[in-house]
Amino acid sequence: MNILSNHPLKALNTFHIDCRAKRFAAFGSKTELTELLHARKTDEPIYVLGGGSNTLFVRPFDGLILHPAENGIRIVERRAGQVRVEAAAGTVWDDFVRFCIDRGLWGAENLSYIPGSVGASPVQNIGAYSSEAKDIVDSVEFYHLEHKRFETIKGEACAFGYRDSIFKNALKGKAVVTSVTYLLSESPRPNLQYKQIGEAVEALGEPSLANIRKAIIAIRREKLPDPDLIGNGGSFFKNPVVSPRQAETLTAQWPGMPAYPAGNGVKLSAAWLIDKAGWKGYRAGDAGVHDRQALVLVNHGNANGADILTLARKITDDVAGKFGIVLEPEINIV
Repeated sequence: MNILSNHPLKALNTFHIDCRAKRFAAFGSKTELTELLHARKTDEPIYVLGGGSNTLFVRPFDGLILHPAENGIRIVERRAGQVRVEAAAGTVWDDFVRFCIDRGLWGAENLSYIPGSVGASPVQNIGAYSSEAKDIVDSVEFYHLEHKRFETIKGEACAFGYRDSIFKNALKGKAVVTSVTYLLSESPRPNLQYKQIGEAVEALGEPSLANIRKAIIAIRREKLPDPDLIGNGGSFFKNPVVSPRQAETLTAQWPGMPAYPAGNGVKLSAAWLIDKAGWKGYRAGDAGVHDRQALVLVNHGNANGADILTLARKITDDVAGKFGIVLEPEINIV
């Protein structure tokens, strides 16, 4: 167990924000996590930082950052064409997806090439191309900070919503995810609802796992900036969900506005709203909006978290003024 003081975080967040944590510790096992928590100072704030792909630091963190470093994937059960696969929280998410695809397991393929770690998948309910983590999460193991013990919660009890879960609500600040078990299928079940994916897969041939993954990786590389080349946290804002009546009013006023059914509401495209408001490619100092994907805010080099947040608020205010819609961040602002 090694707790580091005044630890730099620039290399641990994909925005490449240069800030520090008062205390920082990586844990490679449940035993190490337990020891770290026993050594925690009374009422010391805790933040779990995995791949750092969904976090914007706007100030130095005055507490203990826990970094899950344990990785590993194993098949725990095969039954009637269904396979349960457990992955440690520190496992790179795309390594897990590739593990499933290499073994002919269906369910995770549409979530290919999403940055971050396994531990974040149930917290954020990560999603892309008509698929979400909730579709495959079987159970989540975590340490309950108040109960001071390891607990397991079934997927159906995780209160999953759009980029939301029990870990962002009732268990916010109370849970450290240690592993996730997913339920995959040995039977083909290609999800090609997303038009661009369907067309790309058709061009490659059959809707195999390999072709779906290849298509998704190509599309993501084309549309989204590589955080190794330019700092960013992926989609900064959630796509807003509005009432059918509001959607009807907006689409009549703005022909061509994308709108999709979403439960009892209608989901609009935050990227379209931001682009239509004129922000795509905007830059203020080193804080900017990506020139190919308006949903992505970027750090061109030396922007700090406050610079990115100021830009986000300007965009939010402008979109609200033009469309009457208040965008919500998908990024965790710390």
